Amino acid sequence: MKVFVLLALLVAAAQADVYLHQPRGSNNRLDEANRDRNNANRLFDSQNNNRGGSNVGGIYYYEGSQVHFEWTNQHSCNDDNNHCELIIQYSCESAMRDGSTTRTIPDNPSQCRGFNCETDLKYGMHENFDYYQNCKYRSRNMGLFIADRNLNGKSARFTRQNNGGTRRGYECPEERDYYPYWGPTQWKDVVIMTSDVTRCPYYQNTSQNVQPRFACQVPDPYFQYRKRCGTGGKGYIIPITQEECEMVSWNYNRDARSTVCAKSITAYDPTHPVTGENSSLVLWGQWVEYPSHGIAAPDCQEAPWSRDNHLGNGIGGFPNTYNWTIPSLNHNFCVFRMRYNISTSEIDSWSSTNWTDFNADKPRPGQPTYIPIWDQVRINETTARSRGYVFRQNPVVHMFGDTKNIPLRLAINTNQFSRTFQDRTHTFAVRTRPEELKDTVIHNVQVRGKRGNIVQTYPGVEYDFAPNRLQVAQGEYIHFQWTGSNTNPNNNAGQGKQGTDRHNIVMLEEPRYAEGMLDRTEVYGKFGGSYPQHLSNATFLGLNFTDLDTLALLDTHQFRGEMSELDDAGTYFDMKPKKVTEIGTYHYMCTRNNNFSNRSQKGKIIVGLQSIIYKMIGWNGGDIELTGGTNKLSVPRGTFTQPQNMRLEHWKTTDCQQLLETLGSRIYGEGETASDCLALFPETQLASGEKSVWMTMKLNSNEANGKIRIYQTTTSSANSWTEVTVDNSNAESVTFQAQSGGIYVAKKEPNVALIASITAACAVIGFILLGTIFYFKRYPGKWSKIRTNTAQSLQYTVRSFQSKV
Repeated sequence: MKVFVLLALLVAAAQADVYLHQPRGSNNRLDEANRDRNNANRLFDSQNNNRGGSNVGGIYYYEGSQVHFEWTNQHSCNDDNNHCELIIQYSCESAMRDGSTTRTIPDNPSQCRGFNCETDLKYGMHENFDYYQNCKYRSRNMGLFIADRNLNGKSARFTRQNNGGTRRGYECPEERDYYPYWGPTQWKDVVIMTSDVTRCPYYQNTSQNVQPRFACQVPDPYFQYRKRCGTGGKGYIIPITQEECEMVSWNYNRDARSTVCAKSITAYDPTHPVTGENSSLVLWGQWVEYPSHGIAAPDCQEAPWSRDNHLGNGIGGFPNTYNWTIPSLNHNFCVFRMRYNISTSEIDSWSSTNWTDFNADKPRPGQPTYIPIWDQVRINETTARSRGYVFRQNPVVHMFGDTKNIPLRLAINTNQFSRTFQDRTHTFAVRTRPEELKDTVIHNVQVRGKRGNIVQTYPGVEYDFAPNRLQVAQGEYIHFQWTGSNTNPNNNAGQGKQGTDRHNIVMLEEPRYAEGMLDRTEVYGKFGGSYPQHLSNATFLGLNFTDLDTLALLDTHQFRGEMSELDDAGTYFDMKPKKVTEIGTYHYMCTRNNNFSNRSQKGKIIVGLQSIIYKMIGWNGGDIELTGGTNKLSVPRGTFTQPQNMRLEHWKTTDCQQLLETLGSRIYGEGETASDCLALFPETQLASGEKSVWMTMKLNSNEANGKIRIYQTTTSSANSWTEVTVDNSNAESVTFQAQSGGIYVAKKEPNVALIASITAACAVIGFILLGTIFYFKRYPGKWSKIRTNTAQSLQYTVRSFQSKV
């Protein structure tokens, strides 16, 4: 009988890779001159295609600067087809390194120089030797769902995705596959992007950023004994529960002489037996607390949408991105890690059910599990099992029951429901800022991609600036820096010397005609052009001629040579952060990588007068803070049901007034303007009912006296102003609830009571004066008498004073 293959519509694809493009992901590559990586097990388990990743190249960031992430994930995310998480983490360790060989670091110290693999620098290393040894001999979590997989061991090396316990670097397979992990880890969380944001409170509250972890520490003699002489049938040495941990004991008098094997280990020296008090000494397992990382809880938000079977851009034709302000790390060896987990609707992985109840009775591929597929197809369990509706490896189902004997095989791989993919960067550094860059905003502009056309680089990408579009404020800084490789495949398409990456920046030629652009600033460079502007005529961010020459010819790193296609320059370029001084919209290009038929390496920078910050905010809420932190948007959790791309802008009063005048309006309200303007976009209804977004606005100096009123309008109806209720105000700021986007400004209302009091007092004084004048005009003798008496009194006073002196 033939068995037909039916592709199940709700099945996770086998190759659902994830690739970091900015910062550049390695996918376990080093400097291979071939399209495929040499060793998929070099540092970590990616489960990605062998052709992904960029060759090694160093980069650094200044503390507090903006890091821009771009990636592609092959299967969908935030889509009805599956559930997903995208998790970005970082780690900084002094022993981290890229290495100089593509071989995997040994597990046996005798194979390393000086019998110490951690100091053998030719091997790349992220996690360290002791970390892996602990994983290798630590019990795996026995409460996990393993389906019908026959795991080859009971330690944390063995998982449903890695049932053979294959080693990749010093990574722990169990920690790699599960998040949040229950044991201590060196990885610090940056952000969790999920298709179910109601889980965000759990993720944020249980992250090791803020919560400690606990683990068992067994006595070293016990560990050495079990490692050498066997685990006593357990399959592991280190327990993962407090109860079992505290039952572990080692008694010198009892255990060190118990077997021939025990006597041979280094923990026991038969020439110096333990005697006296120490002969009965018992060492116990300790349940140890590992402190939290002591940093802020990670960000958590809706995952950006992506479609199935497509390593491409997201909504709008732009890469899926995330921006992060790098904290104060001051470290030379750091790595970013991104993990991508997908699961399908057959398995409710967040059920409170004991998952071991769903495992196959005798786990081995093909054995049926107890996942209740029958509930989803709406037939009883007995019928479902008889017709093949069970969760196991490649089941054969009879869709038509007994009426037609047509067996159909489903392409289901049980070690891929759910499944985790991963990419990591090469090492990078984080540096403290020099004094002249303190309290400034620094944006990083780098390069993503590698040499080749779209087919040759796939699943990587071709060259592009990252970010490709950047919006900054006048007075902020941009750090131009990039890296590359000289060992790309020689037959990959591209200009200049074969196998090499090179980049520069020049302004594009001036526009010859209007292109319908909506930019409010002066436009420099024609984005659709292919010729550069002459340096002597170019205007770019307010940089001087020397800086423009440096960006074009890379002359801080290369003096002359054959530079028509930048061949004699190096792969690395760094122009220290430069201050942006001129507003405008700037279009720029790379002269070498602009073969219009194949690739177009261009970028756009918009410089405005004031700070602008974008942020995607969804159900979990979030904040946007402009420079200084006083001007702020706060969205409480649960306010939005769908993610919103929020934008907050700060306009000085004069700029705000000028913009309103172009819209036929002016700043509304009586009294003095008490603040600059804040513009919140989109200008739509953001909340309703009891839900609101909160805005805090900085007040001008000495605006504490007088009542503060807030007024709001929009660019589409600038003549229509609405007063917004003030919630709280002080001498420095005012806080209020905003139901919609728009332009907001504070006005100081004149103090009517004070003015009325002063007016009344002046009226009384005036009345008294008028009455006095009228009285003395009517009785002039009274006025003469008062003058005479007053003069005499003054004379007596003067004489008295003189006599005393």
